[in-house]
Amino acid sequence: MRLSPAVRVSTYFMPTMRDDPADAQIVSHRLMLRSGMIRQESAGIYSWLPLGFRVLKKIEQIVREEQDRIGAHEILMPTIQSADLWRKSGRYDDYGKEMLRITDRHERDMLFGPTNEEMITDIFAEHAKSYKNVPLMMYHIQWKFRDEVRPRFGVMRGREFLMKDAYSFDLDAEAGRHSYNKQFIAYLRTYSRMGLQAIPMAADTGPIGGDMSHEFIILADTGESEVFCDKSLLEHDLTETDVNLSDPAAVQALVDSVTAPYAATDEQHDTAAFEAEVPEDRRVTARGIEVGHIFFFADKYSKPLGASVTTSQGEQVDVQMGSYGVGVSRLAGGIIEACHDENGIVWPEAVAPFKVALINLRQGDEGTDGVCEDLYAKFQAAGVEVIYDDREERAGVKFSDMDLIGIPWQIIVGPKGVKGGFVEMKNRKTGEREELSAEAALAKLAA
Repeated sequence: MRLSPAVRVSTYFMPTMRDDPADAQIVSHRLMLRSGMIRQESAGIYSWLPLGFRVLKKIEQIVREEQDRIGAHEILMPTIQSADLWRKSGRYDDYGKEMLRITDRHERDMLFGPTNEEMITDIFAEHAKSYKNVPLMMYHIQWKFRDEVRPRFGVMRGREFLMKDAYSFDLDAEAGRHSYNKQFIAYLRTYSRMGLQAIPMAADTGPIGGDMSHEFIILADTGESEVFCDKSLLEHDLTETDVNLSDPAAVQALVDSVTAPYAATDEQHDTAAFEAEVPEDRRVTARGIEVGHIFFFADKYSKPLGASVTTSQGEQVDVQMGSYGVGVSRLAGGIIEACHDENGIVWPEAVAPFKVALINLRQGDEGTDGVCEDLYAKFQAAGVEVIYDDREERAGVKFSDMDLIGIPWQIIVGPKGVKGGFVEMKNRKTGEREELSAEAALAKLAA
């Protein structure tokens, strides 16, 4: 989806709020409401307004690109599923009240999908019959619904949420582990590209099932889990790692290097092991937020749903499966929890709704208007996403709003600068400011 490269605040729907909403308990919820990213429609259900929708699509696209990179194929499955499939897998009655169960006009039992293991397995079972059809990975990015008993924390624990779920199908367990490892690497690359340091941790499989699982945690003061890890895990970056994804040994070696250092949430933490394995100066204890979860569950779904293929020797075998989830909408909140200050959001550039905030300090002044209009047009021509604050408002209001919505770079144009032949450029993350010519600012930000 192509996002508009430039907007004017005077005509943009961005209903910012000066004060914190009374019912918002955590930073991301407060800032998403205050910045006009979302609007609550009912408990745990939100509309995504223009600013928030831009962030959502940025996150979604990074997730998509990293899935495509490892050879997964994008599809789209419906939100409403038949209860019959879930009865076949044995999960219909086991899932609990979080599943929204409905009945259509013909009295058929349906449900609003909380996940898609059953449906994707049924699709595979109908169309894939031979060993030549595997390995295969498919994914979709779709809205889910889980009827949380106490939805809270905004999009961090809502009832309706946007999620990427991928599924792998392999001939045997060894091949299945290779698919799992490729997804593991894709996840670390995904988070790194978003400016996040995600820590992989062995995890309980829960209602999904299986015997191998990792969750990915980012550190944030308001995280729901306590995290214990080796400091080295806060320093890895796989965005530049060049590994041959078709080489199982190379992929396994990379995964092993990341999972070797100690890492555990409070549920699985072993104090003695932590102190024995990690030198004191490298021990990290913090709070963390889960932003992704992957599972390998062998034939848990393929066996009851008849997803089998014929081997080259003519033997019929149940395929080995894994599933891989990223909460796309949850990530928007998670990034804010990890990236904010006392003035508002501090977006990493890759997911920011705009790269540049162009601020006209004296709207209606011929000089400042002229410089701003020229820069606005040139940013667009250079492909730089820009939001132009052309409102007739006080400078303080404009500064406050642009800090609140967290645009990485601010270009400030005032009468003094116009007279002196310069604009001011502010780095939102560091607060550093510099004076330079409009042409130099354009060149720097368009690079």
